[in-house]
Amino acid sequence: MAIHRVTARVLPVSPDGAVLLLQEQDPARPGELYWSSIGGAVDAGESLRDAAVRELGEETGILVDPAGLVGPAHRGEQPYSWAGVDHLGDHTYFAVATSRDVEISVDRLEPEEVGNILGAGWWTPADLGAGVASRPPDLREITSAAVAAGGRDA
Repeated sequence: MAIHRVTARVLPVSPDGAVLLLQEQDPARPGELYWSSIGGAVDAGESLRDAAVRELGEETGILVDPAGLVGPAHRGEQPYSWAGVDHLGDHTYFAVATSRDVEISVDRLEPEEVGNILGAGWWTPADLGAGVASRPPDLREITSAAVAAGGRDA
């Protein structure tokens, strides 16, 4: 049976409509790389916005105020597996405006993320087409919704 996991996710959006994504691998499938949004589990007593901001800081070093988040830009449930464990993710996605030249740091990764978050890159939704491995599979549509939110609450 899959574990229900509530997550808060952040899509930093540049002025030219690109979204910052992370290149990752599942530790149970080393070498199978994919692109994913920044984010993770919501801690007990934590709001979605606070969790999104915390995760953004941990995974990229980018610090923002929760009031700077736009949205939610998207919300959905998606089954996935991580480290051999099946989950049903209840994902809430926020957008945040930023520039492409923002400094990215992975110095605050959680221990299980070290060696599994391998890099970061800017992607336009159009670039996330066929042949690009992404999680979830509808990441292209989710990034489009974040770009469309463009600084306005959805």
